[in-house]
Amino acid sequence: MSWLTEYVRPRIRTLLGRRDVPENLWTQCPSCQAMIFHTDLEKSQKVCSSCGHHMRATAPERLRWTLDEGFTRIDLPKVPLDPLKFRDTQRYVERLKTARETTHLDDALLVAHGTIAGHKAVVAAMAFEFMAGSMGAAVGEGLVVAARLAVLQDAPLVVFTASGGARMQEGAVSLMQMPRSIIATRAVKEAGLPFIVVLTDPTTGGVTASFTMLGDIQIAEPGALIGFAGARVIEQTVREKLPEGFQRAEYLLDHGILDMVVKRHRMAETLGRVIGLLRHKVKVAA
Repeated sequence: MSWLTEYVRPRIRTLLGRRDVPENLWTQCPSCQAMIFHTDLEKSQKVCSSCGHHMRATAPERLRWTLDEGFTRIDLPKVPLDPLKFRDTQRYVERLKTARETTHLDDALLVAHGTIAGHKAVVAAMAFEFMAGSMGAAVGEGLVVAARLAVLQDAPLVVFTASGGARMQEGAVSLMQMPRSIIATRAVKEAGLPFIVVLTDPTTGGVTASFTMLGDIQIAEPGALIGFAGARVIEQTVREKLPEGFQRAEYLLDHGILDMVVKRHRMAETLGRVIGLLRHKVKVAA
């Protein structure tokens, strides 16, 4: 807690009345605990002005920050809601209903097409806010549609990953999305189009083990957690102490897994430059 939460906010509520002060007026940075005014946080694209920590962003925010104005979101195909009639402490259909009401999304993936710094592109953004961005049939189908749209429009495919892995409530159906997503992105490459992956915090599990690591260019945000299994599970398996920051973007960059780590406010600019370079056609003299 800081003087902002202990003194300033209570004083504001006392002077203006509790109803006049929204609960989301301030956001606390999970890294340095600084209190950030919500309008300042929006201007900084959810990057802490004190320590530079990149907070988690929603899928709609990713699209808005990346694509130029005038982009178009596309409707994704509907898939069976509960193929296994799954139930744990709650029915799967009820979990889906709650997630949809909370996030106002149909599932954990959004797809849009437009331009990035003037260059034509198709962008898919995973939504960690929707059931931890878990990959089920809807996400797999969405990636297939995004890949087909990229080929149809002769445009690069950019995917922002943010996921806890496969969606356990869909069992083997979820696991089948791993090869499906690989085949989909392979079609983009076979068409001679760039496939660019932007790994954000967190990117783990079956998503990491499938299409995520197959990009022509691998980019990550600073401090992003990237891996398959958790660090504790790996330590117990190999019986060794893991290096500091073992699954963070900077460590993976140093060890050749990533091509670059890019700050959020420079991501759209960087993607535009990369797409421009990859799509530049060199004229060969006769």
